[in-house]
Amino acid sequence: MNEIRAITTFVRAATLGSLRRAAVDQGISPQAASHAVMQLEKELGVRLFHRTTRKLSLTEEGQRLLNSVKPALSILSSALEEARRSKGEVSGVLHVSAPRALGLPVLWPYFEEFQQLYPNVQLEVQFDDHFTDLVTERSDVGFRGGPTPSGGSIARRLVPIQLIVCASPEYIERNGAPRTIEELAQHRCTGYRRANTGKLAQWQFRIGEEIIYRDVPPVICVNDTDMETQAVLSGLGIGQLGSFNATVHIRSGRLIPLLTQHVSEYGTIYIYYGHRTEQPQRMKTFIDFMIERMADNRNFFLDPSELGAGRQLPRGRAASGRA
Repeated sequence: MNEIRAITTFVRAATLGSLRRAAVDQGISPQAASHAVMQLEKELGVRLFHRTTRKLSLTEEGQRLLNSVKPALSILSSALEEARRSKGEVSGVLHVSAPRALGLPVLWPYFEEFQQLYPNVQLEVQFDDHFTDLVTERSDVGFRGGPTPSGGSIARRLVPIQLIVCASPEYIERNGAPRTIEELAQHRCTGYRRANTGKLAQWQFRIGEEIIYRDVPPVICVNDTDMETQAVLSGLGIGQLGSFNATVHIRSGRLIPLLTQHVSEYGTIYIYYGHRTEQPQRMKTFIDFMIERMADNRNFFLDPSELGAGRQLPRGRAASGRA
């Protein structure tokens, strides 16, 4: 930057015919302008100006340097000005990463809305079930469900993830509903195989202040949360679904929550990003947009009254239920 400043001072002095005028033009002292040009001459090993008390004129070497650097400085100046303008414009490419499980049921409708509001932003969305290191993967903003993201990122809490055991009314009509965790062994159940590890996810329950885990053998197993939700909606079995998948179907009556006294939380959905300073406007706008629409959004979790023990199960075979 010192060399660029010295070259800029040289060009302004040559253009204005005075080091003093060049100093005023750049907002520096005449001594600083003179020193910058002298350092540039020393670095290049040639004199750039003929100096007298009344006149400043270019040497032959100075004229050649001016002819060479003036177009380049003009390009550099335009590029810097464009970068400054872009800071205030909501435009350009924005790289976003998120787990596949959050794609369609949670994030995609908001991505569509953002695109409609800010058509000059090009969203580059990558759905990946591995945790994305923003620096390594060159992403601008990430989403994650579970524990707080680490690695120096700023993480903002959006909504909790509840694990809710549920079944369709049709399944309960045919098979009854379990009243205890142990009775799940008598039922047909779905399973979720984690896409990032290939392991079958254990079911998680809250008993008092304790969280326990159970291996529940599935009759159908998938590695996609949307497909597991569909399997439960179709009556193929009982499933333990994330609240971001299940809530809308529970409120519509298409799914019935079971064992609600044992609902546990599997962390939280977070949005995470690098430091807020020096972010382009498109990134700040997107972060604020997503936080405004998703933070504590009741579309993605149930409150305690909705998980109360007083919910009525549909009539059918009684509570003990066989598969």
